[in-house]
Amino acid sequence: MLFVAVIGVLHVVALHWLGGQAGRAPVHEQARLVSMAVIAEAPPPLPVAPPPPPVPLPPPPAPSLPALPVLPVIDLPQLVVPDAPQPMQVAPPPPPSSAADSPAPALMQLPAIAPAAVETPAPPPVAEQLRRYQTNVPASADFDLQVDRRDADGTKWTGVAAMSWQNKGDSYRLSLEVGLSMLITRINLLVLSSEGVIDASGVVPVKATEKRRGRAQTATHFDAAGKTIRFSATTATAPWQEGAQDKASLPFQLAAIGRADVHQLAGNIDILVGEEKEATVFRFQLVGEETLDTNMGRLQTWHLRRPPKRGSYSSQLDIWLAPSLQWYPVQIRNTEANGALTTQTVSKITVTGT
Repeated sequence: MLFVAVIGVLHVVALHWLGGQAGRAPVHEQARLVSMAVIAEAPPPLPVAPPPPPVPLPPPPAPSLPALPVLPVIDLPQLVVPDAPQPMQVAPPPPPSSAADSPAPALMQLPAIAPAAVETPAPPPVAEQLRRYQTNVPASADFDLQVDRRDADGTKWTGVAAMSWQNKGDSYRLSLEVGLSMLITRINLLVLSSEGVIDASGVVPVKATEKRRGRAQTATHFDAAGKTIRFSATTATAPWQEGAQDKASLPFQLAAIGRADVHQLAGNIDILVGEEKEATVFRFQLVGEETLDTNMGRLQTWHLRRPPKRGSYSSQLDIWLAPSLQWYPVQIRNTEANGALTTQTVSKITVTGT
């Protein structure tokens, strides 16, 4: 009986325990649910400070263009564009004329501009055509001149010069000797000579020589046919132009221009002059009429001057022509850049031709 009672008590306890667990999930189910809950609900993230708002950058400045210079308005001739490039047409040169009022040479006609892929090179520069003059070359004559020299340091000395001008109608010959006259001899410091032809353009040198004391003689050759001036002192050459002169013949060419028409001496008088190593355009200007006191008395003259020209020549050359004496040069003065001064003044003229 006791055994039965114990069994009964155990049954009652078991039933009671089962009744208390009714509606509850098994232990292992509870564990699974807890694990799922942990996985489903992640821990909240740690608070992170928000990044600072971006600092706005200033807008880039607008590019500024440099101020454009104000250019003058130039009226350009209308350009004609042909279907195809045309060859350059050059107007033929005007026929030679000895008139003082001859029209200027015709300008070169430029071709119309046609579109091209590359730039056309510019034509080479052309030597300037000098003015042409009427001429009347003076008659033959011999000249005695007084020479006065003042050096750059103030030293003064005097000398004499002899010049011979021979006009043979279609040719000429000229010589000039400058020196010191001693008691029984004469010392030549400078000897110039020039020879050539005479035509409608006036004095046309063919050969000129120069000999200075202590130096070798030099020669200048004027080749009109070959349009070239050559020098013995250098291999360089210069272009020849009508009216070109040497240093000795230059005063007589000016005399020929004045004799033909005095109005030609107005304005600039440009003459190409060949010297020892080069040819340079001498530009003379009329200073005015002046009276000179000479051993021949008072002479009315026309004073021409070639001022110094930067880059070409640094000396000043003055020439006085006497209209009453066939426009012969009666005084020549050279003023050097250092202040040295040489003056040749006529003391006697002997006309030997007509």
